[in-house]
Amino acid sequence: MNGRARAAKRRSIYMVLGCTVFAAAAQVLMKFGAGHQMAPLTPGDSATWLPFVLSLLQNWQLVLGYGMHACNAVLLILALRDGELSMLYPIIALTYVWVNLLSVYFFHEHINVFKAGGIALVMGGVALLGRQNTKA
Repeated sequence: MNGRARAAKRRSIYMVLGCTVFAAAAQVLMKFGAGHQMAPLTPGDSATWLPFVLSLLQNWQLVLGYGMHACNAVLLILALRDGELSMLYPIIALTYVWVNLLSVYFFHEHINVFKAGGIALVMGGVALLGRQNTKA
C-alpha cells in the first residue's frame, strides 16, 4: 500500500472519530430539545400541523441536534469512500462512550459498574480492531 492510500485510510479513521463526536453532541442536544414545550399535534386534524411545525422550528436545540446528525451522515459517507467498512464502522460504537460521559456532565446521570464495564468493553473492542488492522 502506497503512502497516499495509507494517508487516505488514516483520514477516514479521523473522520469517523469526528462522526462519533457529532453523533454524541446531537443526541445530547436532542435530549435538551425534547424537554421544550411543543404545540400539540392531533392526528387527522390538519389545523394542528402548522403550529406544531412552527414550535418545532423554534426549538433551536432540536433543530441543531438534527443538523449535527446530518453532518454526521455526510462525514461518514466521505469517510467510507477511502476506508475499510469493517474497520471504520465499529469505531462508531465510541458514540455510546461519549454519550455516557456527556450525560454524566450535563444531566447528572450516574455511571454504575455495568455502564463502566460496557464502556471498557466498547473501548477495548475498538482498540482490538484497530490493532488487528495495523498488523495486516
